Amino acid sequence: MSQTIDRRMTAEQFDDYVLLPENSDRRLEWHDGEIIELVSNGKSSRTAFHLGNKLGIYVYAHRSGVLTGADGGYWVNGEKYIPDAAYLSYARQPIPASVAYNPLAPDLAIEVISPTDKPLTIARKIQNYMAAGTVVWLVDPQDRVLNVHRPGKKIITLTADDTLDGGDLLPGFTAPLADIFE
Repeated sequence: MSQTIDRRMTAEQFDDYVLLPENSDRRLEWHDGEIIELVSNGKSSRTAFHLGNKLGIYVYAHRSGVLTGADGGYWVNGEKYIPDAAYLSYARQPIPASVAYNPLAPDLAIEVISPTDKPLTIARKIQNYMAAGTVVWLVDPQDRVLNVHRPGKKIITLTADDTLDGGDLLPGFTAPLADIFE
């Protein structure tokens, strides 16, 4: 899912860089001054779509916030990330941002592991999401496992036999993971 580009820059330089026409079709993150290009595969993309679709049905039915897909960027604890899907409540941001990277971290980030993801990069992202108060659903489509990371709480590990619930953040949301994993 990620590849480091050999170039360091400031956040302001990164903002200019991502808006260049030649970068319009690229998914770029900014990690501690380095550009990371996200690369997915079909399995990871389908898994993210299935989970995002289920979440989207819930969010729009409850009119509780905004859901973004794999092009929605966020500032997260000083870095710029593009989760595979994310939710930001209207309570935190009544009017959705119209910039490339929302200045607010999402309430929920869905990160689906791809074969090119590096464990240290994933761990750092989870740490930054936790510091920003973001709940993370870390999905491993290969092993058919979803880990729920909540700030200040133990990790919950679910398998394809389990049903994911939205907890306090998304009360009443449920998704059988068998429907998410192919």
